Amino acid sequence: MELIAETIAAIRPLDEAAMRAARERHDRLTKPRGSLGTLEELGIRLAGVAGVCPPPLPAPAAVAVFAADHGVHAQGVTPWPQEVTGQMVHNFLAGGAVVNAFARQVGAEVTVVDVGVKGELPEAPGLLARKVANGTADMTRGPAMTADEARRAVEVGIQVARDLIEQGHRCLLTGDMGIANTTASAALIAAFTGRAAEDVTGYGTGIDDATHARKVEVVRAALARALTESSAPDGAAGPAGPLALLAQVGGLEHAAIAGFVLGAAAHRVPVVLDGVIAGAAALVAVALAPAARDFCVAGHRSAEPGHAAALASLELRPLVDLELRLGEGTGALLALPLVAGAVRVLHEVATFDSAGVADKDAAGVAAADPAGGTGEGAATDPVDGAAGGAVTDPADGGVGGAAADPAGGADEGAAAQDRA
Repeated sequence: MELIAETIAAIRPLDEAAMRAARERHDRLTKPRGSLGTLEELGIRLAGVAGVCPPPLPAPAAVAVFAADHGVHAQGVTPWPQEVTGQMVHNFLAGGAVVNAFARQVGAEVTVVDVGVKGELPEAPGLLARKVANGTADMTRGPAMTADEARRAVEVGIQVARDLIEQGHRCLLTGDMGIANTTASAALIAAFTGRAAEDVTGYGTGIDDATHARKVEVVRAALARALTESSAPDGAAGPAGPLALLAQVGGLEHAAIAGFVLGAAAHRVPVVLDGVIAGAAALVAVALAPAARDFCVAGHRSAEPGHAAALASLELRPLVDLELRLGEGTGALLALPLVAGAVRVLHEVATFDSAGVADKDAAGVAAADPAGGTGEGAATDPVDGAAGGAVTDPADGGVGGAAADPAGGADEGAAAQDRA
């Protein structure tokens, strides 16, 4: 527990001075205030992560694909054979998976971590052999992991994050591989959010209705057993409670990703979360260290219902929503250019003063706010090419105030509470 405790102790809140400087800089850039919506708040938060404005560009970036098998596979929750986990690891290492294609597209490095694949994998470039166990046990019959296995897997994730950062990576992305891991994810999300099994259990790799019904029952049974047999009492102080729940129904890759998040936060490096497996793991990390949430960027929202529940609990707004349900780190990689864009704006966009562009506030012209529904004829939007000096910023009063929230349908209004 010493490494976990030290890592948690190293996680500090966001740097308010750097965030204030980023917010003030955004207000001076040659664009209407708030016109970049969620990306502005993301850039501001990344300044708080790094403790400097502008924050460093999120490059080079690395995606760590944590691979492990699950004993609950024996309950018939997926038609895919368990051997596919190891076979896909070989595919990752050969560069033939979707994660590899997306990583090449955005210039990210792929590292594969064997934290619990059943059977032995031969040594190969790009593979980190960090096996804690040959998969988990069947969580319907007993704890998925021992307390020691859960702890060691979390430590693996912390160490992988540390090593990638020491190699010079400035942004980490989560990836995963494990047949039946959406079942364990649903159980974790239900355990940490209090949601019902049927509300957080999805169709995973495209199972039929009968298998889905079976999967829901398996999750429900595992939760009932876990909540009565957990070795940590309700309200246990420190990491014992979250780690006990993790050991009961989680996977070795969930534990490692939770550690990966903690390790990134301790080193003040942003971590872009992938889908439902990462969301479940992030719930564990944030239960262990609430401040770690601010270092997480939700890359996308998965088609799995549990992911939406996890993101709502974490108060994270996804950058991409394409109904993905692949895993591997694919959604996080697709979001990486948006993260980079949020930072690059603070580095490269000119201010009104440096570009010789009139700022409406500096000009002191009182014009009606187009977003308020009046005086639109008297104000010309500077993005249309006309003089910007006579325009009232349509975003005055809050970032994204006039736009519907694509992640939830309703406008969140207060930008400070909108976590990307």
